[in-house]
Amino acid sequence: MECAAKGSQRRCSGSANRRCDGCGAVFYCSLSHQISHWNVHKDECGRLKRQMGRVQLLNDFPFTFYQEATYQVCEKMETRCSFLDKLGIHRAGIWICECSCGSSVFSLDHLRSDKGWSLSSRLCPCREPLSILKKQLCSWSEYYEWRGIPLDSPVALLLHWPLTVYQAIQLAFAKELILETSDELCIHYLGPERELYQVAVFGELHALLPGVQVHIDFVGPAVLHDRDGEAISLCSYAHCMEANCCCKTPKSESSSHTNTGKSSKITLRFHSGYYHERYKELTKEFLPDLIIAPNAGIAAYKSWLPTIELIREIEIPAVFSDYCEEACHLAANCITSVTGTPPTIPVQLNSFRQPLAVEDSALLLPCYSNCFLFGI
Repeated sequence: MECAAKGSQRRCSGSANRRCDGCGAVFYCSLSHQISHWNVHKDECGRLKRQMGRVQLLNDFPFTFYQEATYQVCEKMETRCSFLDKLGIHRAGIWICECSCGSSVFSLDHLRSDKGWSLSSRLCPCREPLSILKKQLCSWSEYYEWRGIPLDSPVALLLHWPLTVYQAIQLAFAKELILETSDELCIHYLGPERELYQVAVFGELHALLPGVQVHIDFVGPAVLHDRDGEAISLCSYAHCMEANCCCKTPKSESSSHTNTGKSSKITLRFHSGYYHERYKELTKEFLPDLIIAPNAGIAAYKSWLPTIELIREIEIPAVFSDYCEEACHLAANCITSVTGTPPTIPVQLNSFRQPLAVEDSALLLPCYSNCFLFGI
């Protein structure tokens, strides 16, 4: 942990092992740093204490591996690498960027190729669902039951990307920000990073949004320049590792019908740069129905300011996520200061957050990719 007063006028005297008795979420390197930082911390201490009271809820997942993926990672009894290694997927295919040691081997090859799940067909959604969705999915348990996947399967570690898109769309439907009857959706997806190496999992939108033509524009500085403007169509689900599985047959490569009689289409396009710089070019063909910004970090990056101002001007609904509740609270304050109004969609826990804790977070609060959602 870092000292909460790091960066102040006084230099830190050592490791941060002195915990705030009030909130229990921050640490200090010394009593003097804790005392000097109180003028800053006193406004957030009570809020962080309330957030710490929800730790058990944040760590609540139905999976057989949830203890190792949550508590043990947070307590440093387990690392993301060791956990993935136990599952047999450490640095395998599209799993490669889920650990810190895998980040050094990202390559254009990993970005362009579909390496599949690296799992047996029993453990992954490599084929169409047996039935269409009859009601809105509200939990990982409901999703796994619908897709016939056992709770020892780790696919939720990657499926949180398309399921968070699904959840954002449902929130927009509920607020009547977009039409639920539409058979076409254009989404501007801001600030993608590791999901750029896992694009195959977005094929699951065939099952989640049957019969809908989904066009997603990935926009952000992490998009490689030589990929700028490239478009791909996801005509099938991410494949399993079994050579004789029906997910490898030519029929599965055609557009998915998902038992509706109507074909769905998932098209992805990539754009390098910031959204406010690329917006006019992106909207020459058509305007987006929804903007989604995963793990946005709005309060941490000044580059968000012109983008938030743009979203206010164009009046397109936008859903954001972040790693913890405090990050969303600070982001909501930033947005309110720019737009003059609080978020239309209040900060709320994402049922489809990634069930693998982030290592070495700045606060003791459990952090998960796409953990909380809010929107304007």
